[in-house]
Amino acid sequence: MMQAPSREHRSDLALALGCALLAVVTYLPAIAASFQFDDWGVIVADTRVQSLAAWAASMPGVRPLLKLTYALNHELGASPVGFRGFNIAVHALNTAIVYTLLHGLGTKQGRDTASARLAALVGALLFALLPVQTEAVTYLSGRSTALAATFALASLLFWVRSLEPPRPRSLRLLSAALFALALGVKETVIVLPLALLLWRTVARSAEPTPSSLPRARRARAALAETALHFALAGLAIVLALAWPPYRRLLDVSVQARGIGINLLTQADAVLWLAGQMLCLAPINPDPMLPVAGALSGASWLRAALILATVVAAFWQLRRKPALAFGLLWFFLWLLPTNSLLPRLDVANDRQLYLALIGPAWLAGLALARLAGRGDGLAARWQAIAAAVVLAALVGGAAFATLRQNRIYASEVTFWEAVARRTPASARAANNLGFAYALACRAPDAAREFERAARLDPSGVRARVNARLLREGALPAGAAQGECARPVPN
Repeated sequence: MMQAPSREHRSDLALALGCALLAVVTYLPAIAASFQFDDWGVIVADTRVQSLAAWAASMPGVRPLLKLTYALNHELGASPVGFRGFNIAVHALNTAIVYTLLHGLGTKQGRDTASARLAALVGALLFALLPVQTEAVTYLSGRSTALAATFALASLLFWVRSLEPPRPRSLRLLSAALFALALGVKETVIVLPLALLLWRTVARSAEPTPSSLPRARRARAALAETALHFALAGLAIVLALAWPPYRRLLDVSVQARGIGINLLTQADAVLWLAGQMLCLAPINPDPMLPVAGALSGASWLRAALILATVVAAFWQLRRKPALAFGLLWFFLWLLPTNSLLPRLDVANDRQLYLALIGPAWLAGLALARLAGRGDGLAARWQAIAAAVVLAALVGGAAFATLRQNRIYASEVTFWEAVARRTPASARAANNLGFAYALACRAPDAAREFERAARLDPSGVRARVNARLLREGALPAGAAQGECARPVPN
């Protein structure tokens, strides 16, 4: 006979579902927003994802599971509502898993139920509601990040469960299978085995037994527990290097810029991303960060700061495991996208999707510490203060996300927001003209194409669009009052 869930388990389930529901409520107003930018090429125009039959005929291919979800969405209708509804559901599920994982980690560290629960609640709510997450949820092409995170987090959850008595091997196999699915969505989850090791190290920090064991024996045990995941990661790397489509992507990447310049560029980008987590003001959805032009002293200083932070976090793993976890988790999940391999766009908000969990948990631990200090009347006032801070965090983050999501309402609102924040960007000006032309706002389109040409005299796209507009070919069928898509940037 199955044992009924305890009252504590029911409470934790209710909190996890409550966090997920709040994520849905916050993102639901944006469900009818339009396709944006890469969505047109990746989702709307890509014939390989127009149906399940087309998807099957295109296999094997890059990111097969991600493309399968696009094909399923197309089978159910081409409206962005269905695509975004799927994204919102994925984000809600991830939020519930994040709460469950963080609560379990806090409990493993020996924290009392109230402290572990509050820290997990704050961490999950910040993960769900901070506006920096909108790019992975509302921007439909951000699905690759959020969906890969679903399988990665589920893999971590079942792996953690597999370490508990009676240590069922089936859960570890299920965890490995979920990791393989995550890799089929997006390659950047390749660092999951390292995340498992970090999680195991921090979760065991409060246990008296492991510290009495020889270090080599503990290391062998940890590697044995993660061996299957490391094997899958190694196999994925071998297959990627052997498969021409991935080799071509790597060739394009490594030719973009030198490793030294890229490392300094990414040092700037990582610090910029860290600042994005704290931003409740409107966020630029297309920031176009600059590439480091030279090996400047400021760039070296920023890179040294990051390196020193990582080293210090490793140094504190035994003494301050929670702090070390929050920092190392953040840097670990940025490693695939913001380190050695150059990218066309230096950094995007969606790279923070999983990385955010570590700092969010640290914020939760700080709030739990505030709520749990003192005795008597002082404790009561501190609990009230913690509740006020929590309400302010949740309310402020939710409001900021609702406001950020309005940017995605149409292509015009999207590129107007980008152009306001980066007025010197020729790409933003051309794409805003692109959006105006699509909306049959010819004078506005002409103005933006002209501005783009001034900002980038060597560029041709804005000039092509301006000429087509003057000739009446943009939008196509203008004589019949029809609009069609101009040449994008």
